Amino acid sequence: MDDVAHVLRHGRLTAVVKAHGAELCSLRHEDGTEFVWQAGPAWPRHAPLLFPIVGRLANDELRHKGKTYRMTQHGFARDQRFDWVERETDRCTLALNDSEATRAVYPFAFRLVATYVLDDAGLALTLTIANTGEETLPASLGGHPAFNWPLREGLPKDGYALTFASEESSPVRRLDGGLLRASHEKNPVRGNLLDLSEALFVDDAIIFDRVNSRSVRYAAVQGASDGPWLEMSWRGFRELGVWSKPSGAPFLCIEPWRGYASPADFDGEFGDKPGLMHIAPNAEERLSYRIDVGSS
Repeated sequence: MDDVAHVLRHGRLTAVVKAHGAELCSLRHEDGTEFVWQAGPAWPRHAPLLFPIVGRLANDELRHKGKTYRMTQHGFARDQRFDWVERETDRCTLALNDSEATRAVYPFAFRLVATYVLDDAGLALTLTIANTGEETLPASLGGHPAFNWPLREGLPKDGYALTFASEESSPVRRLDGGLLRASHEKNPVRGNLLDLSEALFVDDAIIFDRVNSRSVRYAAVQGASDGPWLEMSWRGFRELGVWSKPSGAPFLCIEPWRGYASPADFDGEFGDKPGLMHIAPNAEERLSYRIDVGSS
């Protein structure tokens, strides 16, 4: 059995998960439709896991109990090799434990477990963070799955939209230098519809920190009959990021988050950073998201 990656199969779908970062790197229909971005030159990742932070810290510094640690954007989990816990035909589980290397940048004990399950309709990912230490564990966790945009060759990128399950009228957050701007900004969603265009991402990600919906559909505006579609749904995550590069990059990221980048004016201890989970010793947090797909 390949120790680098695991292939999941169920019905007409296959998925591939790598040990490096416990990263999903393919979700494919038997008709040839690939939903996941294949890590091209525009962005060299597929669907990284963001832990123990989402976004950036000011100066890439984590301060805890008088010491300063270097923590780069989105944390370290995406660049760590996870251990295989379970490998079956349609599912797999991987785990990452704290180590000397992680404690050098993040001085906390933890266990992060990722379980992927493939079924007839799509793929589910459950993430569990356990506090294995003796002090409160401050952490954020996020998904960062990138999908091909467009989903079918020949359809224009601006022919696609996101349709939220509920109306999304609250202002959104945007970034400067990877940090949250001080004020909320105008929401580009009309009712529950976000028409997609490269221009949306000139100011980096759109951050829904007051999102009402717990699912969003990504498809051609004309409907599922005009090509493949997918629906992202999530539980436990409180925020949502939507991101691409405004330079013609053919991918769209739909990102369930629990946490977000530091506000530009935040200059405190890591444990006081807005948006964190605070997990008690011997406790855990469980979050999940699901990708349902259709090929026509």
